[in-house]
Amino acid sequence: MEKVLITGGAGFIGSHFARRLLDADDVAQVTVLDALTYAGNVENLGEAMLSPKLTFVHGNILDARLVGELAEEHTAIVHFAAESHVDRSFYEAGNFLATNILGTHTLLAAARDHGIRRFVHVSTDEVYGPLPTGQATETDPVRPTVPYAASKAASDLVALSYHQTFGVPVCVTRSSNNYGPRQHPEKIIPLFITRLLKGQSPTLHGRGQHMRNWLHVEDNCQGIDLVLRSGAPGQIYNIGGGTDLTSRELTDRILRLFDADWDCIQYIPDRASNDLRYAMDCSKIASLGYQPVRDLDDGLAETCDWYRRNPDRWAPLLCIRATNPAPAPALIDHPV
Repeated sequence: MEKVLITGGAGFIGSHFARRLLDADDVAQVTVLDALTYAGNVENLGEAMLSPKLTFVHGNILDARLVGELAEEHTAIVHFAAESHVDRSFYEAGNFLATNILGTHTLLAAARDHGIRRFVHVSTDEVYGPLPTGQATETDPVRPTVPYAASKAASDLVALSYHQTFGVPVCVTRSSNNYGPRQHPEKIIPLFITRLLKGQSPTLHGRGQHMRNWLHVEDNCQGIDLVLRSGAPGQIYNIGGGTDLTSRELTDRILRLFDADWDCIQYIPDRASNDLRYAMDCSKIASLGYQPVRDLDDGLAETCDWYRRNPDRWAPLLCIRATNPAPAPALIDHPV
């Protein structure tokens, strides 16, 4: 745990996790590697950038030379960097496959070559595909339905193969839907919040029947930290929150925080392959001591308050329609 490399550490979940590790007494150095694509922003790290324990490197996980140099200097890797928005994966599938699969492979090869002692690969419940009933366990097969989930499922399998074949001490975490401050406004909770703040109509797919489990980002970081410290190499750990809601039920809770009524909601046709229900059994990680502690209503109120107080962080993003691609690997091998 002395020196930890965090990929995607300027993104939503990665930046929360970096802040958490910087507060840990047994972590001497944290290095954040991030390509700063549209979803990454050094402002997500905030005052953490002042910590003498933090080094920020602007770079791409596809850059094998840079990744190798960084792996040589660290004892653990926590891998968040990924293309993660389902809708974008429909028209940018190549970027998702390259970053999520080949980027993960680049990191694993470096971990193997430089003797990394702990490697946590962060994934998603979407790899299990839709479940009409019951809960997915870590031993269930993956059945992804969209390019994003398929790219994550493939990267999970590559990661686990590096443990089986080369002995790389890999653990995989699969979390449910995260929410919290500093999330990009393309995701449903900040999208609805920011539209209400701008006096616009939130849009609900279908009739809002899709069921998701909601996990505060800090609870997810707690679970990932436990796996980093105590997870068994070669194992998968599901991480979930305490509340399952349909998107209609979630919308109702957000509307109540704004004293808004349902007249402002616009219903739109459901998107392709919008899985009706995800659900996971999280008893395995509970054996490591994991238990979500954030109440959903309190977490939503905290999240709404952050977006109210920080319009400069999200309003410009709503005006940007084109995705900014990551720089070519040859141009991003320098720390800043």
